[in-house]
Amino acid sequence: MATVVRLTRLGRHKSAFYRIVATDSRKQRDGGWIESIGYYNPNTNPATVKIDEERLNYWKSVGAKLSERVEKLTSK
Repeated sequence: MATVVRLTRLGRHKSAFYRIVATDSRKQRDGGWIESIGYYNPNTNPATVKIDEERLNYWKSVGAKLSERVEKLTSK
């Protein structure tokens, strides 16, 4: 199973926010996920990002890849 850490979309139309989740790479964007490790809300000023660093490091240590957007969010 290829695991990836990526965003899953929540919220209303034109008012989206995102969970940062670990999931199987074959699942759909909003399909089931293994574990939620944080969230990203672009609607606030400045944008809110909260990530459980310990769980993110765990998933990276077991071989999970980060999506492009999650990589940018965690590098800040």
